[in-house]
Amino acid sequence: MKKNILLVLAFVFCTGIYSVKADEGMWLPLLIKRLNGVDMKNHGLKLTPEEIYSVNNSSLKDAIVALGGGFCTGEIISKEGLMLTNHHCGFDAIQQNSTTEHDYLRDGFWAMNKGQEIPIPGLTAWFLDRMDDVTAIVLAGVTDDMTNQERAILVDKNIKALKAEEQKKGDQRIQIKDFYNGNEYYMFKYNIFEDIRLVGAPPASVGKFGGDTDNWMWPRHTGDFSMFRVYAGGDNIPSEYAPDNKPYVPKHHLPVSLDGVGEGDFAMIMGYPGSTDRFLTSYGVKEAVDLEQPARVKIRRMKLDIMEEGMDKSQKTRIQYASKHAHVSNYWKYFLGQSKQLVENKVYSKKLAQENKFRAWLNKDPANQKKYGKALKLIEEFYAEGQEYVLPQVYFGEAIMQGPEVLSYAFKNLNSRSKLHKALEEDDKEAIADAKQEILAEADGYFKDYDSSIDEKLLASMLKVYYEDINEEYQPAALIKLAKEYDNNFDQFAKEYFKTSPFTSKAKLEKWLTNVTVKAIEADKAYWLTSGFVDMYYEAIAMPQQSSVEKIDEGKRLLIDGLRKMNPEKSYAPDANSTMRVTFGNVLSYEPKDGVKYKLYTTLEGVIEKDAHTTNKDHEFYVPQRLVDLYNAKDYGQYGEEGKLHVGFLSNNDITGGNSGSPVINANGELIGTAFDGNWEAMSGDIYFEPNIQRTISCDIRYVLFIIDKYAGAKHLVDEMTLIKTKRKKVLKNRKKQLKLLKKNGLF
Repeated sequence: MKKNILLVLAFVFCTGIYSVKADEGMWLPLLIKRLNGVDMKNHGLKLTPEEIYSVNNSSLKDAIVALGGGFCTGEIISKEGLMLTNHHCGFDAIQQNSTTEHDYLRDGFWAMNKGQEIPIPGLTAWFLDRMDDVTAIVLAGVTDDMTNQERAILVDKNIKALKAEEQKKGDQRIQIKDFYNGNEYYMFKYNIFEDIRLVGAPPASVGKFGGDTDNWMWPRHTGDFSMFRVYAGGDNIPSEYAPDNKPYVPKHHLPVSLDGVGEGDFAMIMGYPGSTDRFLTSYGVKEAVDLEQPARVKIRRMKLDIMEEGMDKSQKTRIQYASKHAHVSNYWKYFLGQSKQLVENKVYSKKLAQENKFRAWLNKDPANQKKYGKALKLIEEFYAEGQEYVLPQVYFGEAIMQGPEVLSYAFKNLNSRSKLHKALEEDDKEAIADAKQEILAEADGYFKDYDSSIDEKLLASMLKVYYEDINEEYQPAALIKLAKEYDNNFDQFAKEYFKTSPFTSKAKLEKWLTNVTVKAIEADKAYWLTSGFVDMYYEAIAMPQQSSVEKIDEGKRLLIDGLRKMNPEKSYAPDANSTMRVTFGNVLSYEPKDGVKYKLYTTLEGVIEKDAHTTNKDHEFYVPQRLVDLYNAKDYGQYGEEGKLHVGFLSNNDITGGNSGSPVINANGELIGTAFDGNWEAMSGDIYFEPNIQRTISCDIRYVLFIIDKYAGAKHLVDEMTLIKTKRKKVLKNRKKQLKLLKKNGLF
């Protein structure tokens, strides 16, 4: 065995194989046969395009799930509807069902039989039935002579007519989405299952190991996974929750490989990437680096500091704010890293070079100049006209609408309070009762995870930073009046408000509603502050930008169409938009800077090395004693490799947010891991793909199985799966063939 390993290593180093050439691409599976089939084979794929995507037969696409329509991805891994995704994708469900008595965040959760699985109201699993190119139908009647507004009206009319016609054919959810900024359109039909139940989740000390410190970083040692089960009604069709529903029998479930990964192995990811902006221009990059992202980072850090101070005080508060903190912190670090790497990777210069090539191409042909000549001019005008609105927009979103919950709560029930206000004025007793009930219904989930002491500090700090950083013309009169009344002391205002506010607990709200009056509604400062901010945003920001928004829409549409015409030999992947995509590449290490080379995998040994008990690091690196004991005993079972347990690995797949939980699939269509992150050095990748350093960080499926089986004692879940294990000698032989294939095709 050692001899075989040495032969493979000798082949790698003697042939100078250190990096695989990678191209960006989140591809529609409908098009892979035409656009990518040969390239995928050259990278090592052994499946046919029809085995990946088929309408008439079972294929990989039938095992891929859009959670909630696409906030994360999951994959079906058994014939009984067992679904795997990331821990952070299941975090809300885990948190919502955690209490101080049953702290599933801290201790993990494992259903030892189907009767113990926990229903998760509101969580849905979307299965794609088919996708179709409907560009000709949607753009029927559109001409180059139309204004952008005329074009939009006709396109909207065509889409509505098409959806109405298709909806007559069945109960499927139909989406029609634009691609390449409105140059193409595709229709997607989904079967949506609403009975989803939590099956298992490791403790956060495994599933969130490393926390914010390790987020987006490599080497990574996070067991980022959780498990759910999809249930169906009679005849295996989508159904709301019902106790007698049965586990969904999928058209396809992914077999699970125990063979592990090696340098150069084929890796394919299928999932629902949320959003990229690869066609962003140099103007947009400059705005992001100079204005937008630093503002987001600043405000999010302020919010995190306040939350963390409160969360450290009690277990109850830590559970209440765990999910809220996670949502803020993930994209705090994302914007921090993206802003840094846009500069480090010289993305502005790269975009400018692309635009100069485009200008040169235009100048060669009067026809191109006539059709596309105004594209960059429109985009430039949009950014010039919109610069003054950037900070007010960011602060309004981050500090007000997503800042203190008492303001966001006021915004959510502005309509209900307005109904109550009107009913009280008209003394309509039935309408009063209905409005009160509506407000109470909206409060049920709100107060479960609410801490008024945290929110008091958020209210003071967010109002203060908005008032100090944003020009007066973008401040509502209510805020200016408040600042004057309290001599700019927002801490004092927040303290006084929270003493008497009925919106800091459900008990206070119920008492307030008992004898509420028109005057009491009008007197609530959170209510009139929120109303003032909303009115200001609409009048001072949204309305003045309408004409500019039309410019960016038309400019980007023309630019993207022109770029594709300029480079007809290049296949441009459309930006991510929460539709199913395929990205392919290879398992691969990387060199982030001179003198540094990262291995392609991590092991449990690295988890132990980071253990907070021995390094004096904080709770983000706490390692449970049971995991330490299993490590010391080297009790890895069938999941180990050469005396080690692999935890994570790298590949050069092109992913983004929404791909979290996506399956990493080998050349044979078998599951080898779950994707959960990108790498720090390529944080600019959503705007400009970096082929030499862009990497996907995934959890090795063998670590997932080890935690389920050896750590949690839930082997019955592993027994549900279809496990594939090849003899080690054959694995090494196949790996050697794969490296030769890549070299032959010029990919090393």
